[in-house]
Amino acid sequence: MTMSNTGGRRRPPTIHDVAREAGVSRGTVSRVLNGGHYVSPTAQDAVNAAIRKTGYVVNRHARSLITGRSDSVGFLLTEPQERFFEDPNFNVLLRGCTQALAAHDIPLLLMIAGTDDERRRITRYITAGHVDGVLLVSSHSGDPVAQELREAGVPLVACGKPIGLGSKVSYVAADDRDGACDMVRHLLSLGRRRIGVVTGPLDTPGGVDRLAGYKEVLTGAGIAIDDRLIVSGDYTKASGEAGAERLLDRAPDMDAVFVASDLMAQGVLTALHRAGRRVPEDIAVGGFDDSPAAVAASPELTTIRQPWDRISAEMVRVLLARIGGEEAAAVILPTELVKREST
Repeated sequence: MTMSNTGGRRRPPTIHDVAREAGVSRGTVSRVLNGGHYVSPTAQDAVNAAIRKTGYVVNRHARSLITGRSDSVGFLLTEPQERFFEDPNFNVLLRGCTQALAAHDIPLLLMIAGTDDERRRITRYITAGHVDGVLLVSSHSGDPVAQELREAGVPLVACGKPIGLGSKVSYVAADDRDGACDMVRHLLSLGRRRIGVVTGPLDTPGGVDRLAGYKEVLTGAGIAIDDRLIVSGDYTKASGEAGAERLLDRAPDMDAVFVASDLMAQGVLTALHRAGRRVPEDIAVGGFDDSPAAVAASPELTTIRQPWDRISAEMVRVLLARIGGEEAAAVILPTELVKREST
């Protein structure tokens, strides 16, 4: 830092200090800070070395006045606040996105909008230009947020394909249907034939596609779809427990259950234990996500691994490309069957 003229207090280094240290003009430093266009490699190296030596930190507010950008990104979860703390997937995704953006020196703002009022308030905040783009998580069909942000021209990337918007919105998703197929094939390979399912919310892409995979494999194996073996949940532990109770009541001969999230599968295990059913001896249980809930369960869950690190990195990559003016894009990533004690 540089000494000020008022007492002994040091003032923060400025862009002029960087230019002086690097032996270049202030304009050259400014071009390096804004992407390095029309700057020679030698000058760019000198400026970067001067930034490190002086400890210069970009004044984001001043730069935003020039560029019209906020230099920040929003992480928008359209679920009730308690879901953020209960479901470990959201925390894993948030951490991955934060780390990916940190490599670009871009801060991430967490926004939770679980009610209509919260959605309206946060949508106004975003469209006023307070963030340059949005990473949207858990978008239900009928939720107007994605459509409103798209119409307002806000760069947007969804985690999972937003129902009803198709190619209009960029998204990154695990292959939910293929993952569900792998799990049901695994249960069939164990000799199980009365396989129940606790679905995710059927107004979300994951809920729809995982149920479709379940039906596809059973039909392909010549097993008729029995509606008594299908119940819906909402990705919470409580809904998994309630779903298992309904399945046991409607289909007491069930010998396996595919659960569309690990957190719900924990609830299923609780209900099965209470009913005196042994896992996996009496009923095999398969989950989805390979979240921390899978290894916290007793017994540990066989599950479908979503590549959360790749999902978060791709969401950030696609969003930065959208902010830079590129067209909407879709990325679908493969899943993996992870075998543990519950099957």
